[in-house]
Amino acid sequence: MDVINSTNYLINASTLIRNSTHFLSPASKMIIALLLLISSITGTIINGLYLWVLKFKMKRTVNTLLFFHLIVSYFILTLILPFIAASYLQDHWNFGTALCKVFNSTLSVGMFASVFFLSAISLDRYLLTLHPAWSQQHRTPRWASSIVLGVWISATALGVPYLVFRETHHDHKGMVTCQNNYAVSTNWENKEMQTLRQQIHIACYISRFLLGFFLPFFIIIFCYKRIASKMKERGLFKSRKPFKVMMTAIVSFFVCWMPYHVYQGLILTKNQSLLLELSLIMTVVTISFNNIFSPTLYLFVGENYKKVFKKSILTLFRSTFNDEFSSERI
Repeated sequence: MDVINSTNYLINASTLIRNSTHFLSPASKMIIALLLLISSITGTIINGLYLWVLKFKMKRTVNTLLFFHLIVSYFILTLILPFIAASYLQDHWNFGTALCKVFNSTLSVGMFASVFFLSAISLDRYLLTLHPAWSQQHRTPRWASSIVLGVWISATALGVPYLVFRETHHDHKGMVTCQNNYAVSTNWENKEMQTLRQQIHIACYISRFLLGFFLPFFIIIFCYKRIASKMKERGLFKSRKPFKVMMTAIVSFFVCWMPYHVYQGLILTKNQSLLLELSLIMTVVTISFNNIFSPTLYLFVGENYKKVFKKSILTLFRSTFNDEFSSERI
């Protein structure tokens, strides 16, 4: 593989934007683009509805604050998915350098924010179950607001570097790609720059894996394991439903995010096998639909959430049809 081709594989898989896509078949490109568009439309509607209910129909509490900002992180991702789908269909990046930087850094911020908020929700449930006295004194909306601010600052700090790394580049076929230039150098063919890019790429991969998957996954497992043990000890498990919900949360986190890191690792090793194509498709499927079903899983665990959402949705539909009928009568 020549030097220029090799640089096309130094990309950030979390953005899901192709920088070198000749390993993809036309059918795979269509499947990926279709999945992204469906996820964007469905996710925008569903997450938008969740945000409306949480903001205007529910009391401001620790739970609603954490859930609201979790869904904001998913909502941000769904708004950018159409542009990624378009890049797959067009075989090149057609939105300029500025949007190349902004979209990809925003995707990184959204990814980190979502996994950090999932970790924060798990920790909050852990404190509420195992340290009720402390929670009663310190667990307030103001405390939750500090957590929310800390999550967004951390996610932004980890996503901002891609404003610098990400740029457009003309490949050997003259096509414009949106990719990471970890060495921040226009000299793509220099061997020293290639080595530097690879080293920085490895460092970014390790940090993203540790902070964006391993640590949050460990926190979620630890919290729910301790919660389950405590509930069993207190005889609070009247049914297996709470246990199933916690196991579903753990499994869904692993299933939704592991393919993403596998694909990123394959990109790092410049793997061009069928496994790379399959891992990309799996990554698109899991992350895209995670934006839709993860909020649903967490929100509908509690009966109060289900009741409020059902009531709010019914009210919304009644209001819509009443307005429509009123206009027809005028």
